[in-house]
Amino acid sequence: MAIEKETIPLEPLVIKWIVDSSGWTYEEISKRLKTSVENTEKIVKGEKKLTFRQLKELATVFKRPIAAFFLSEPKPEKPKPNDYRMLPNKTGKFDKKTVLVLREARKLQETCKELSKNIHTETKTKFENFKTSDNFQEIALNYRETLELTKEKQEKFKSAYEFFNFLRDKLEDLNIYVFQFSMPLEDARGFVFVDEFPYVIVVNTKDIIEARLFSLMHEFGHILLGESVIDLPDIRLSQENEKEKWCNSFAASFLFPKQLAQSVFDKNKSKLTERTTLNGMSNKYKVSKAVLLLTMRHLNFIGQKAFEDKLNQYKPKPKEKLRQQKKESSGGIPSDKKTVSKVGTKFVSLVANNYDKEFITYTDALNYLSIKSKNFDKVLAKAKK
Repeated sequence: MAIEKETIPLEPLVIKWIVDSSGWTYEEISKRLKTSVENTEKIVKGEKKLTFRQLKELATVFKRPIAAFFLSEPKPEKPKPNDYRMLPNKTGKFDKKTVLVLREARKLQETCKELSKNIHTETKTKFENFKTSDNFQEIALNYRETLELTKEKQEKFKSAYEFFNFLRDKLEDLNIYVFQFSMPLEDARGFVFVDEFPYVIVVNTKDIIEARLFSLMHEFGHILLGESVIDLPDIRLSQENEKEKWCNSFAASFLFPKQLAQSVFDKNKSKLTERTTLNGMSNKYKVSKAVLLLTMRHLNFIGQKAFEDKLNQYKPKPKEKLRQQKKESSGGIPSDKKTVSKVGTKFVSLVANNYDKEFITYTDALNYLSIKSKNFDKVLAKAKK
């Protein structure tokens, strides 16, 4: 069709903004547009116009509405979180999939704000701000009490998934929305927005569930420190950033507090780091072996060398990650369950409440939840506590 080859006059600054904020390289864009890198550079500089076909292609791959390309000037966007990933030559630079997740999380945050306003629901939450000089063990213990997490309750969870969902519900009761998205694991494991209400935590579904549990509480630690960050929560990494160190220690102390750990470790002192002992403790308390080892180090049950040596033995194996990814792929989980896992029960309930009170249409509700009509009732049923 002739219209496919027709060139479109667009504002160069808008094109540059859309391309620069996409996370795509010029080489990747050129391949999708079936043109040269030189031509792509000219398009971004405004020296060459896009064809309608190319415009549609960019709108599709960048997940931007076509209308965005026709703006008279770049649209202001909220700042990205502080980059604490400590990746060489990648500060502030993210994989294109991570960029999309950051944008989608911001969109969900704005949606939560608007829908909450419709039904006069509070989005604010009050937390005491802490510093890295504050005692992470005491703070972790206080928040176990706040979230009503006891040793007995932790032992009764049937799986780490059940433990994760419990903590997620408790945090959402405090007006912290928890979302789960897939991102390249080497690019980011989690991030948090605290620059406006409601606060948002995002964890990476490509991680094994025990790692997600750790990331969830690590990001909550950043909420307590009062800053928006994107990072790679991992006990195995040598953390030069004091805030990352603090959040790692807070998360480990929350999941396996000093009082509990002291008792458990004393009973198993003679065989503390043996595989069967670590497996038993990990299964009983639904925490990773890395958390157990870090707690042993904090309580001086093992030295630094033993800690590092054992930690290296328990790096997640590629096959272990692959099994979890297959299990949680779209083909392995029903759509309704996948939706609730992604956005959480609080968000689903918020959408349903707005629909029931006729603030939004049925179509709006489906769009907010990214589901088909046949799954609407199933999603609402799954979200009920």
